[in-house]
Amino acid sequence: MVFKMNLRSIVESVLSDEFRRSRLRSLLNRAGFDTTDWVRVVMYQRCFDFIRSLGPENLNALEISAGPQWKRAFKFRSFNETQFPEFDICSQALDRQFDLIIADQIFEHLPWPHRAGRNVFKMLTPGGWFIIATPFLLRVHKVPIDCYRWTEQGLKFLLQDCGFPEENIKTDSWGNRACLKANLKRWRRYGWFRSLKNEPDYPVVVWAFAQRP
Repeated sequence: MVFKMNLRSIVESVLSDEFRRSRLRSLLNRAGFDTTDWVRVVMYQRCFDFIRSLGPENLNALEISAGPQWKRAFKFRSFNETQFPEFDICSQALDRQFDLIIADQIFEHLPWPHRAGRNVFKMLTPGGWFIIATPFLLRVHKVPIDCYRWTEQGLKFLLQDCGFPEENIKTDSWGNRACLKANLKRWRRYGWFRSLKNEPDYPVVVWAFAQRP
């Protein structure tokens, strides 16, 4: 067990090097070491299951400030992405609509999240879905700024203020004290043997599915 703990520390250090990350991820996954951020494992499981229930092959999707996870996981009918600062969701909306819009760990960094949410609402087709995921019990991380945290209830109020009816919003969260403590100094990978037990009073990540009428 000590050997595995030391190896896990070395692996997480190497994973911070972008040049080696992709190749190393493949090797580690073969060895059973999950390189997903521990805080996101359950969130991705449940969000990915939800997207599968919608039929991703039929969805025109947009991700705000996209990372690799969602486009790697699915073959959407079409996939579009925006990046800051070329596109600022707080002040801009694309001149088209989408069946699915994703904002994964983005809204906590926005100075004007209500404005951003209203722009998301404009870009959804009627019946389209917005998936939003944000941290809660995680340390401040300025990329380039860090402004907000929401509980499930708080996220529901935010989405209602952006135009989504309360009955069209489904929230969820996950976290535990072990994960909270482990991420106080550096972002930890799920790796081997880490607990996915949920302690509702210690959510590290909160997410919601919101549907435009």
